[in-house]
Amino acid sequence: MVATPIGNLEDITLRGLRILKEVDFILCEDTRVTKILLDKYEIKTPTISYFQHSGLAKVKQIIDLLKQGKNLALVSDAGTPGISDPGNKLIELVLADLPNIKIEPIPGANAAISALSISGLPTDKFVFYGFLPHKKGKETILKEIINNKFTSVFYESTHRILKTLNKLKDLGLDKHVVVCRELTKKFETVYRGSISEVLTELEKGITKGEFVVVIG
Repeated sequence: MVATPIGNLEDITLRGLRILKEVDFILCEDTRVTKILLDKYEIKTPTISYFQHSGLAKVKQIIDLLKQGKNLALVSDAGTPGISDPGNKLIELVLADLPNIKIEPIPGANAAISALSISGLPTDKFVFYGFLPHKKGKETILKEIINNKFTSVFYESTHRILKTLNKLKDLGLDKHVVVCRELTKKFETVYRGSISEVLTELEKGITKGEFVVVIG
């Protein structure tokens, strides 16, 4: 399980690069995205696509490779595989078939932890919600975030960030909010303040990109 950069391609560990060079195959969420990283570091290891909608035939192919003694690296498009990522389901299926197989974490970048680290909010206890559901159950989770006594962290897309924050405002959120946009990338921006203050800044700025929201 090799963590890859969440934006800046320099944010990969030396160990991660070595593993990607040494394994027999790299399992990628999107081979086109991973190719950018591999090309930068001149890594020629063959890749295999594995993503959210990969079927059982692809899982069987991966398990067969492991049974043949092949070493595989799993990466996501960005960050740590298995965290809000289809890799966790693959690990579950592999362990069901090969319960004694060795799975190693190769740690590195993670957007949620990066946002928490600069939030200035309590980090000794926090709840991570990943990507919020688009519709069903979303309001229930937002109410839970409002009432949560610990810091809350979640991911949101460029298309829904304003709608989600406005919904939190309508539901009466009265906590400090930190919204991180495009972490580690050229246009990284961090908004801090009340929900109203953050919304004001976002609405007059750019809402394109990937967002991490921290509330506490």
